[in-house]
Amino acid sequence: MTEPRHILVSGGAGYIGSHMVLALLGAGERPIVLDDLSTGFRAAVPAGVPFVEGSSGDAALIGELIERYPIEAIIHFAASIVVPESVAHPLDYYANNTVNARAMLACAVAHGVPHIVFSSTAAVYGEPERVPIDEEQPTAPINPYGRSKLMVEWMLEDAAKAHPISYAALRYFNVAGADPQGRAGQSSRDATHLIKIAVQAALGKRPGIDVFGTDYPTPDGSCIRDYVHVADLAQAHLDALRYLRGGAPSLACNIGYQRGFSVLEVIDTVKRVSGVDFEVRLRERRPGDPASLVATNERAISRLGWTPRYDDLDTIVRHALDWERSLSSRAA
Repeated sequence: MTEPRHILVSGGAGYIGSHMVLALLGAGERPIVLDDLSTGFRAAVPAGVPFVEGSSGDAALIGELIERYPIEAIIHFAASIVVPESVAHPLDYYANNTVNARAMLACAVAHGVPHIVFSSTAAVYGEPERVPIDEEQPTAPINPYGRSKLMVEWMLEDAAKAHPISYAALRYFNVAGADPQGRAGQSSRDATHLIKIAVQAALGKRPGIDVFGTDYPTPDGSCIRDYVHVADLAQAHLDALRYLRGGAPSLACNIGYQRGFSVLEVIDTVKRVSGVDFEVRLRERRPGDPASLVATNERAISRLGWTPRYDDLDTIVRHALDWERSLSSRAA
């Protein structure tokens, strides 16, 4: 009898990674979580799922895991993600996002792991030539975060040409929300995601919210982003894994809803859904923030077979609020 294959999830104790683990379990897969717990939480890993504390850049550890388990694929989330922080500390981002990914990719090649699903980002496009953004637009990131992710895409592309490995690089737009069943969500107290911060303000966990820039070339002057529900994002990874298993060629693919909301629109939605008003402070622009990032999603739908289920800002906000309330009740 052939031993069941496993899926290694780097960063599987973090926000998106924990939802991925739940999605894999729901699909009958066998995830293994690797996480250094720098931003993730051990409690986010479901009981019974093998967990290893360590770095995605630890080649010896990853090689040991691949030898211990028959790893069929790696879903790589582990990374630093804060754009302004990347501007202030670029070398840290190149180390954690690019150098560590190179170590993991080298292990995959050396041990014959055939598939990689990579957590990329819309930041690889920089200031797009047109909106919505399709995958044929030039990649020209304007901050170290985007550059550190694009370098990994380049490594994957080159490795796939030279070795029997295939990959899907999923370029996320703005991830938000929480598991609809309340099993997982964004737990970091120092999160920088807009909807997370806004629901914390609505629940009195923050003294309000800062809006960085109201002079962008957008209808209300604040940045516009495409907000995608974290459960839909996890499903896109399952779809990408099925796509690669079927022998389809490697690809880079946007994951978004093809619809954008401004920062001020999101804040208004949080106020309306929560029924709570809170202070909004207008600040200067931050470095590295493009005016508008909205995806086209035809490639994800047509090639991966992705079917979003939670394409509704009110729903995303409601799930984020429910999760934030659950965190409060646990802390009480």
